[in-house]
Amino acid sequence: MLKPISAANATPVNVVIVTMDSHLASAADRATEKLKREIPGLSLKLHAASEWGDDAEALGRCNADIASGDIIITTMMFVDDHIRAVLPALAARRNDCDAMVCCMSEGSIMRQTRIGGFTMDGSQKGALAFLKKLKPKTKEGKPVAPGGANQMAMLRRVPKILKYVPGAAQDVRAYFLTLQYWLAGSEENIGNMVRSLVDRYASGPRANLRGTLKAPLPSEYPDVGVYHPRMAGRIGERIEKLPVAGNNGTVGLLVLRSYVLAGNAGHYDGVISTLEARGLRVIPVFASGLDARPAIEKFFIRNGVATVDAVISLTGFSLVGGPAYNDSKAAEEILIQLDVPYIAAHP
Repeated sequence: MLKPISAANATPVNVVIVTMDSHLASAADRATEKLKREIPGLSLKLHAASEWGDDAEALGRCNADIASGDIIITTMMFVDDHIRAVLPALAARRNDCDAMVCCMSEGSIMRQTRIGGFTMDGSQKGALAFLKKLKPKTKEGKPVAPGGANQMAMLRRVPKILKYVPGAAQDVRAYFLTLQYWLAGSEENIGNMVRSLVDRYASGPRANLRGTLKAPLPSEYPDVGVYHPRMAGRIGERIEKLPVAGNNGTVGLLVLRSYVLAGNAGHYDGVISTLEARGLRVIPVFASGLDARPAIEKFFIRNGVATVDAVISLTGFSLVGGPAYNDSKAAEEILIQLDVPYIAAHP
């Protein structure tokens, strides 16, 4: 086992995460406590765009941390106001930080990515052209529709393929591993995301940190599954694993996988316990991404017939889509198939 770095010789390293909301904040805080045993000089700051609207000081703190960030991770930035608020700071810091990883965001944010020899500003064609060749094709040679399952399979496939390809491909691999860590954002994965980036890209005064950290590959969790606070492991893939509940009816509950993995599910737990106290059986389910249909089809429908008496969504998003898109037609079709009351229980 690697020995922790001496606190007396702690090298300051500033890691900054800029994202849409604060659901991963608690997981990041818990991860930071453990990381400081290995990186005593670590500062890990998470800034949520959802907090900037009415708080100029919060935005100021975010931009100040970007300006001094060594490793900067930016995700889920789609809203114009959010982008305009931080894009100048990201662009100004891009060439001076150790690494800037921008994922799942609008193009102007994505183009700020600079991780080793890999960028997304159009200056390099080789790595991106290679990635396009990896996209799954039909028998006719046409690209497979970018469904959630295909995207997740592709995401897991790329790092395995690139593992033994030298040069800039290793930076592409690091980018996709960062994306995997983030999308399965448990405390463990957030910690290992930081370890991975610092271990590979720490530079300048921080160069002594390179090669000192052990970052296991991302822990994997079900893409589509069930959740319950009293279930062993809290998440699973079979309804049979859910606790025995009442017989006054069955309610399907849609929750966000990212909140469940982050351990930020207290609001879900309250709804579950309230419904169960009324004698209802509750089936809380999640899917990867913001398309709830795979979870609905797997857990709420059998042989074309609904197995629940009502569905409540606690995701805060549309049934099919999120801040970047919304497929209302697809949502309508799955709701017609369900043919039970549907409540979107969010503002």
